[in-house]
Amino acid sequence: MRLLLDTHAFLWWVTDDSQLSTTAREAIGNESNEVFVSAASAWGISIKTRIGKLKGIPHLLKKYNELIVADDFLHLPITHLHCLRAGSFDWEHKDPFDRMLASQSQLEKLRLVSRDPVFQSFKISLFW
Repeated sequence: MRLLLDTHAFLWWVTDDSQLSTTAREAIGNESNEVFVSAASAWGISIKTRIGKLKGIPHLLKKYNELIVADDFLHLPITHLHCLRAGSFDWEHKDPFDRMLASQSQLEKLRLVSRDPVFQSFKISLFW
C-alpha cells in the first residue's frame, strides 16, 4: 500500500500520540507499505509552530528530515502539477495545505492517512 500522511497523522506518529488510530499505526509501521510525507506538511508545521498553534514540538522541526529518514518514509516534493490540481478543485475549503494533500493523494495515487472529515468531499482514497 502507498500512503500519504496528513500532517496530524505524521505528528501523532512521531510523538506516539494515542489519537492515531490502531489501524493507521499498523499500516504506517508496516515495512511493506510505502509511506510519504508531503513538503506541505513541513511548511504547515513550520508556520503553525511559529504562530503558536503547535506548542511543545519546535524540537521536531530541527529533526524533521531525521525523523522521516529514521522511519524509512519518503519525502514528497510539491510539483507544479500538484499546485495546478490543488488550485483547480471545485471545493470551497480554503486551507491550502489540505488542498495540496488532496491533490498529491489524487495525482500520485496515494491513500491519504487522515481522520479529517473534510477530505470526504474529494475523490481520493482515505485511510484511517
